Amino acid sequence: MAAFCAGCAGAQNIQTLLILRFFAGAFGSSPLTNAGGIVSDMFTSQQRGLPLLLFAATPYIGPAVAPMIGGFLSMNAGWRWVEGLFAAASGLVWLTVSFTVPETYAPVLLRKRAYKLSQITGHHYRSNLDIGREGETLAKRLRTVFSRPWVLLFTEPIVLLLTFYAALIYGTLYMLFAAFPIVYQKERGWNPGVAGLPFLGVLVGMLSAIIYTIWDNNKRYINCQSKYKNGIAPPEARLPPCMLSALTIPIGLFWFAWTNSPSIHWMAGIAALVPFGFGLVIVYMGIVNYLVDAYTIYAASVLASMSVVRYMFGGVFPLFTGYMYRGLGIHWASSIPAFVAVGCIPLPFVFYVYGERIRKKCKYAAVSAKEVEMLSGGGNGNSNVHVEEENVQEGGNERKVKASV
Repeated sequence: MAAFCAGCAGAQNIQTLLILRFFAGAFGSSPLTNAGGIVSDMFTSQQRGLPLLLFAATPYIGPAVAPMIGGFLSMNAGWRWVEGLFAAASGLVWLTVSFTVPETYAPVLLRKRAYKLSQITGHHYRSNLDIGREGETLAKRLRTVFSRPWVLLFTEPIVLLLTFYAALIYGTLYMLFAAFPIVYQKERGWNPGVAGLPFLGVLVGMLSAIIYTIWDNNKRYINCQSKYKNGIAPPEARLPPCMLSALTIPIGLFWFAWTNSPSIHWMAGIAALVPFGFGLVIVYMGIVNYLVDAYTIYAASVLASMSVVRYMFGGVFPLFTGYMYRGLGIHWASSIPAFVAVGCIPLPFVFYVYGERIRKKCKYAAVSAKEVEMLSGGGNGNSNVHVEEENVQEGGNERKVKASV
């Protein structure tokens, strides 16, 4: 990504710029699809609230801050410096991650440990997750890796509906990128740098959401966990904040839609973006936490499918925003996503009430629960993971060995 962004900074024509931007986006998508799975690998359900919050907040805080920085930077130094800043920042992140983040995926770690034990002892050890999968080829594994996100998306109603909700909200944020120049530059006559400052309202809402989520995780969620014998609350315990923010998002959008005209003070419209920004982070945070808890072993695949759809919405929404605002006017055009958000309000409430019953009927949610139980020692409180040795011939005697890892 860093290399392609650097190439964009030196591009001499639009064709080169589009090609390099395509590859920068393609390679830059990997952290967005994999980071949630890494967090779920590294932290237990009791611990992952804050790490997932930070992961969930950054894709929203970035787009809220970037227009302010990019607007002034491009206005004063030119757009090439914006691409240069992308290249420098992504290069720094690449170096940091390359030297500090190890492998975290449990099945891979178990497979490596089994191989190491086989090398040391001379016996043939296998991860208990690999038993029964001996015939899998590399080609089959690659097909599984590339197809699983889409299989989960289109066969699991939980994933499909919540992905649509998250994508809709994210697309609305990107719609504002095209709407703000119309509302604040064309209608109010602001310059590009100042026209990016209304995103401060979104940013304030997002920061408020982070503070609220930390409080909720340390108070309500921990108290909820203490009510269960094993200290693990069901995935539905993650949804109450999402239920709250499902209400704040349409409130903020309707408020912005009918206070964004030049005849009304600019502070009214920017203040409306606070509940919208608050709801953005909380909804996404609640959905990510819920899906990670419900599909732990498949968390990376679930979040990959959600990220792809979310960014598709983010890319498509700005394409029709200009036509919509010119055809409907700034009030009704801004109201359309608010009406759609109202239609999505029941989703977190439905999954909070019926989620457990729905998960039991979903194939991959049930398989994930079973495999998580295997990884945790069969649900007997043993936190060790076992590696099982195949039957081997030694001195004419056949024996089978299990070793704790």
